Amino acid sequence: MSLFDLSGKVALITGSTKGIGLAIATHMANAGAKVVISSRNQDACDEVAAKINADGGEALPVACNINYKEQLKTLVDATIKHFGKIDILVINAALNPFYGPSQDIPDEAFDKIMHSNIGSAHRLCQLVLPGMAENGGGATIIVSSIAGLKGTDVLGAYGISKAADMQIARNLAVEWGPKNIRVNCIAPGLIKTDFAKALWENPETYKATVSKYPLRRIGEPEEIAGAAIYLASDAGSFTTGQTLVVDGGGTITG
Repeated sequence: MSLFDLSGKVALITGSTKGIGLAIATHMANAGAKVVISSRNQDACDEVAAKINADGGEALPVACNINYKEQLKTLVDATIKHFGKIDILVINAALNPFYGPSQDIPDEAFDKIMHSNIGSAHRLCQLVLPGMAENGGGATIIVSSIAGLKGTDVLGAYGISKAADMQIARNLAVEWGPKNIRVNCIAPGLIKTDFAKALWENPETYKATVSKYPLRRIGEPEEIAGAAIYLASDAGSFTTGQTLVVDGGGTITG
């Protein structure tokens, strides 16, 4: 059996109708996992799930706004009702409503980033990990960012929330390791997604960014999906509490 085989596993992936989340869901389905597709828009969830099902996979679409605990609970309950368990939790959905210096961020935007990005990860783990432990273990992956590893003059609050992701992973890896649950983060560099358009669509920003990347390019969503499959599969069975940086070498030079 391949170290990267996910056959028989159930993966719940938030923010999985586009970008990194979509790539993770698609490739986990290709690796044999049954996947739950989730974002705010039910039509988008239905469309992605239909494509995965048409391609021979198995996907369940469940809309969820991560800002509301009751919707997170509904998402988890729907997954367990349909598939019976959750083996893999991928916390990918996040937001960043402000781009600029920390001095200028409105209180409302700061609070929203913390509530959504940190709070939803915390609450999802509270909802999922006890059942995962009862089933013998599993893997949780939080999609963080290199913004949580470096200082920034335009993504301050977002960077704080992404650094918190890494500490959540370390804490929960300690708490749940004895129950055979691994918890890790992926810290992508600049990836070509709608979420990061402000960073790669501007020619000057793009040029300045890739000039510091040894590979001289930004990443593709599929390149994060590969890291997620490693952390979710037997290939990553001895990896926990870690942050896997996938950034084209940006953090070693910039």
